[in-house]
Amino acid sequence: MHKIYTSRLIDCTTSLFSHALQSVIVVDTRPPGLRPNYTDASKVEKFELAPEIYETKTDSVLAWKKAKKLGRFDPDAPAVLAARIANHATTLHERGIQVGMRCRVGGEDEKRGEVMYCGEVEEIAAKDESGRGVWCGIKLDEPVGKNDGSLGGKRYWGNAGDGKFGVFVRPERVEVGDYPVLDDLMDEDLDEI
Repeated sequence: MHKIYTSRLIDCTTSLFSHALQSVIVVDTRPPGLRPNYTDASKVEKFELAPEIYETKTDSVLAWKKAKKLGRFDPDAPAVLAARIANHATTLHERGIQVGMRCRVGGEDEKRGEVMYCGEVEEIAAKDESGRGVWCGIKLDEPVGKNDGSLGGKRYWGNAGDGKFGVFVRPERVEVGDYPVLDDLMDEDLDEI
């Protein structure tokens, strides 16, 4: 349903406020299946380039990365990745992160919760080689996470259907300590009215 406001324009020098506006309602009476859907991007034909052709192009990001020896084309990439993975485990021990401890995650968008898991997460490592190494599974106090304690069908903590309270983050993003559950009603900054 669309509302269109109309009026007769008699004199081009007058403002719209001097005209009496009318409301017209337009209703599409076609069944939903017959209405055109202009927002469904899956029905739009997309250009696809075969990977073999893309690899032969000289003016692509892939060619630039090869020329600059960046990412997987860096001869030192395996050593850098191994050092980064070892650093995750070191950070876990240096920060004293253990299962059952209260913590906070992130910087500006701080979330609080409890450490529920520390270790490798095969489902993340399978997606990308940079996903290897130690992860911390956090059960957040509020349902602002990305999972319910499971990834790819493997449960790391909790029960199915617990809601989006879970998140997996690297140890450097976790700070353990005495962080009580935040209660919006007990905020010290709020004054009584």
